[in-house]
Amino acid sequence: MSTFRTPRLRVRLVLAAAITVTAAACTGPVSRVPLSSPEYLNAASAKAPSPGAAGLGDPLFPLDGNGGYRVDRYLLDFDWQAPRTPFEAATTIKATATQSLSRFDLDFAGNTLHTVTVDGKTAATRRDGDELVITPAKPLAQGKAFTVKVTYTADPTQLRHRDDAIEDYGWIPTPDGTVLYPQPNGAKMIFPSDDHPSRRAPITFRITTPPGLTAVANGKLTDRSEGADGRVRWTYDSEQPLATQLAQLAIGKFTLVDSEGPHGLPIRDVVPDDLVAPTEEYRKLTADHIAWLEERLGPYPFNRYGLLVGDTDLGVALETNTISLIPKADLLGERVGAERNLVHELTHQWTGDSVGIKTWSDLWLSEGHARFYERLYSQEHGGDDFETMMKAAYANHDQWRHDAGAPAEPTEPNLFKRMRYDGSALVLYALREKVGEETFGKIERAWTTQYRGKIASTQEYVDLASKVAGEDLEGFLHPWLYGAKTPPMPNHPDWVVNPVQS
Repeated sequence: MSTFRTPRLRVRLVLAAAITVTAAACTGPVSRVPLSSPEYLNAASAKAPSPGAAGLGDPLFPLDGNGGYRVDRYLLDFDWQAPRTPFEAATTIKATATQSLSRFDLDFAGNTLHTVTVDGKTAATRRDGDELVITPAKPLAQGKAFTVKVTYTADPTQLRHRDDAIEDYGWIPTPDGTVLYPQPNGAKMIFPSDDHPSRRAPITFRITTPPGLTAVANGKLTDRSEGADGRVRWTYDSEQPLATQLAQLAIGKFTLVDSEGPHGLPIRDVVPDDLVAPTEEYRKLTADHIAWLEERLGPYPFNRYGLLVGDTDLGVALETNTISLIPKADLLGERVGAERNLVHELTHQWTGDSVGIKTWSDLWLSEGHARFYERLYSQEHGGDDFETMMKAAYANHDQWRHDAGAPAEPTEPNLFKRMRYDGSALVLYALREKVGEETFGKIERAWTTQYRGKIASTQEYVDLASKVAGEDLEGFLHPWLYGAKTPPMPNHPDWVVNPVQS
């Protein structure tokens, strides 16, 4: 129920317009009016402009993302100088208003703000925590395309910390540059954005580096040009829309190693110069990993892939779109552990990157799938027995539910705890036991095909699984995903859940 009251004169005008439209509909064929047409914009402008929401209301991160507009493309201009050294940056956002806007927000943390313009005109701004509140010189009509440009001094020392698997995130320093770890909501430390996994847009990166350094980013290198001063400008196009938490930008002394995957897929690894030879053995396995996953999840969903070897002490890898960040330690240890991590991040390209999540509570779909296929692959290639690992997860499931919430009911502090990994893989294992391997395989391929390039929710997975299986699986999956107690495991009446320890 709205508390906004339309003035009586406007009511009469709106009613008159409605009568005219109805009469036209009765006397001739109906034609669709494009959102960009003058008729649509004039009608939309009749609504009083109002502020866009400061956040999307996600239960875990309510102020992440923003209301009132849709980002159509980001253009990032970074004038990189040296490790841990501030540099000048600009973010240009091409967007479309989804309501009549008097003002709107961008997610933007830290950094020294210089100027903000909307369609070339200076806009009023204020900072409110991680929100950059922008009031354009004049309101934006619903359906209007507009351009925001933010100039600022970027601070590549910005980090935040979580007490779960993520640990440090944001700008991750390396000896001669940086890599990015934006998950879960660290993109706002790097560029002003609509920072929520349900909001995806393509990104153009334009990075200028000193001589001797290489810049890489998601997608395809479209241009490399050298200035009179020797500085090099690198331009990348992400090619497909991506969530801000999956953006990658790395700068350093890199060797680019090209190879080919299944069906001629271009593979380019980005490797610190002195790590090329030590990491080669495991990096060369990528084509085999892709082929193995394609048998289970369908065709690889992007135009290219590669590994970015992080010369850092970072403890965890990250599935940034088309270029997974892999800490060097993962590639310098024993093979079974290395392959588990490589297959985990690669699986995310299907589930998490291509098929995105609608809310952070849907994270189990992303991490659970990655852990499931990681464990399954490992069993076939010298690792632990898959069923034994699932039995161990089952024994601990009530404890994990107590400590970190059910798989689809996390809270913000425990979002990336064990439940979202092994605990969520166990849900998929239970589903496979319930419907059988053949039907489960059909569900998985339908999931990655039907929602390719889209975002999807837990409920949509349950609905699709039910449709493919030919039976209503809501009653089976709901207790697994939301219940306080772990349900019995199909086909394994002997499996026991350990008592919860306070």
